[in-house]
Amino acid sequence: MSVLNAVSRARTKMADVVVTLKVMPDSPEVDLKVVEKKVGKLIAEFGGEVGKVEEEPVGFGLVALKLFFVMPEAKGSTEPLEEQIKTLKEVGSVDVVDVRRAIG
Repeated sequence: MSVLNAVSRARTKMADVVVTLKVMPDSPEVDLKVVEKKVGKLIAEFGGEVGKVEEEPVGFGLVALKLFFVMPEAKGSTEPLEEQIKTLKEVGSVDVVDVRRAIG
């Protein structure tokens, strides 16, 4: 492979991004483990890999799930994934709260 081809390939290679999704359950009675499992499956089908999940108390007994996952930057927008998650009966809302390029 020539040096020019190697440089060209390096420039076209897209990075991975780390996305943080905040998933709000429909009610305080929702089993967060069920939501985590269902959302994790949708993320995997979308091409992402969940690395970490946190619970964030919101108020009035409501606890949001924050899912941190890695996906290829070439995938583009997370909007199709968000729309799929919103269709889950246990989910009240979903928001992307952070997107960062992965380093390394």
